Amino acid sequence: MAEYFDEAFEADSKVIDTLLTEYSTDSSDVQSQIEKILDSPGKFLEVEKFKSQKAVLDQTINANQLLLDQKKKEPSREVELKSLATIFTSINKLIDDANAMVAEHNKTVDNLATEKLNLATEVWSFVLKELEQDLKQYREKKDALDKAISGINKNIEETNSRIGNKQKEIRDLEKQTTSIQPTINGINAILSCFGFDSFKLAMGVDKKSYRLIRHNGEDARQTLSEGEKAFVVFLYFYYLLRGSVSETGVTTDRIVVFDDPVSSLDCDILFIVSSLIREVCEEVRQGRGHIKQVFVLTHNIYFHREVTYNPRRKNCRLNEESFWIVRKIGSLSEIEQHYDNPVKTSYELLWMEVRKPNPDNTKIENTLRRILEHYFTILGSVDPDAICALFDGQEKLICKSLFSWVNAGSHHAYDDIFVTSSDAMVQKYLKVFRAIFEKTENSGHYKMMMGDDFVE
Repeated sequence: MAEYFDEAFEADSKVIDTLLTEYSTDSSDVQSQIEKILDSPGKFLEVEKFKSQKAVLDQTINANQLLLDQKKKEPSREVELKSLATIFTSINKLIDDANAMVAEHNKTVDNLATEKLNLATEVWSFVLKELEQDLKQYREKKDALDKAISGINKNIEETNSRIGNKQKEIRDLEKQTTSIQPTINGINAILSCFGFDSFKLAMGVDKKSYRLIRHNGEDARQTLSEGEKAFVVFLYFYYLLRGSVSETGVTTDRIVVFDDPVSSLDCDILFIVSSLIREVCEEVRQGRGHIKQVFVLTHNIYFHREVTYNPRRKNCRLNEESFWIVRKIGSLSEIEQHYDNPVKTSYELLWMEVRKPNPDNTKIENTLRRILEHYFTILGSVDPDAICALFDGQEKLICKSLFSWVNAGSHHAYDDIFVTSSDAMVQKYLKVFRAIFEKTENSGHYKMMMGDDFVE
């Protein structure tokens, strides 16, 4: 019995148990490491191939463990475990390849500037190779265009040079042909026509300027009156409109502004200035010459009437003209546009103030008094007392107030008197003013002067 139960069997059984335990432990360790890799595989590992190899490994380990379990049950049975070498070789290769790619990536990151330069170089090399034929055609076209541009630029330079030479020739010819003598003759003719016989214009020493001289040749510039100076200045400006201040600016288009040109001028000169300005305006209307627009600014009512006289204008302005009035209200200026000529006579201007929806309280009383003086006293020779007798109560006092201006004599120092009235008082004055015309049977005149602003 002792021989039959040999101790060798027990020893071999223990070896099998130890082998089974170690195989199970080691295989679990390997599978655990592989699981860790799959938990965070990194972007360079071929995960699908790695999982496939892991599945083969797990399957092989399970098969070997079954064989070991059978061996433990039947110690005398001979078993052969499947080799894991090929599987581990494949797994290690996948890991080594991923590590190699990580090392290459780290190398790239460590030398990022150099790598970017290398990449750019490779990209441009690829682009140049791909576009070699297109670039060749581009260079050929560019060279042809550059040659054409160079030829055009050369022609432009030569043309500009010829233009410069021609312009110089034109200036030289203008110097030979341009003369101020026609202007001198024209101004002297106007001066003589209007009785300015004590002085005239003459050519300066440089043949380009003017002199004012007496008939004996003496300089008259310092001895002219203000009116004479103003008239000469206007005539020079008038002739300057047809010429130029330079030798080459004769054909320049221009806008002309006449800013109250009749200051210090008497009525005769005012008339000729008005006529000359009307002539300029007519040239603009007909499109003759180089003047494109004319502005006339003035405080002088008579001058305005003269300069705007046009028999073609009926009850409204012409298409090519406009009328504006600038009024000073406090510290501000107000501009009013009118669709007909707002200036007729001084009498009509007074009525314009009456027709305003909101007349100036500081002026309205004097305006009403001046109208009554002009119409009833100067033209009608009506007794103001007789008119005042037509009223009663407060209206009679207002009527007397209006005619007291007439009685005092509006051609004396009273012309500058003004009294600021309230809005309510102004309306009462306007009411009595209208009643004066109605009670004296002159309502037709009142209606005519009020025009479209008349209210029944």
